[in-house]
Amino acid sequence: MREFVISVGGQSISCLTAIWVNPAAAVNPNLEFMRFWIGQAANATSAQQRVQLKTQSSSFPTVVSATPAKLKPADPNASVITGNTSGLAGMCGVTATLDPTGTNTVYWEDAFNVLNGWLHVPTPAETKVMPASSTSGLGLVMNPIPATTTSWSYGLVYREV
Repeated sequence: MREFVISVGGQSISCLTAIWVNPAAAVNPNLEFMRFWIGQAANATSAQQRVQLKTQSSSFPTVVSATPAKLKPADPNASVITGNTSGLAGMCGVTATLDPTGTNTVYWEDAFNVLNGWLHVPTPAETKVMPASSTSGLGLVMNPIPATTTSWSYGLVYREV
């Protein structure tokens, strides 16, 4: 399997969207999302934080470009997803500088204590598969913006299937 990670650390957050991935055109593989995490290193005060996994169509966030890294170094191919700031099809990014407007659907909602962090590893029957040529992208979102906005780390793992 072709597996990739998008991960960043030490980020300051000013918008809701932490990571954004938008599947590529139909000739490319589907994306199966297998793991998500969030952690924070600047706060020693206990606080609850909401997190959402959502799909968004018709409008996408403006993000900082991030290139997916291979989880299998022997894989000769890069991901079909490339880093970009626009959030359009076939692109991904982190740490939004502008959140999207428009239609979105929250499909997983949770909360965590910032001292402990958050890890979501869905069972195989619960993984989210975004089809190639989907009209929606997937966002890992902290809603509302955390009280402490510095020193966040977050990431996700996906498989091209």
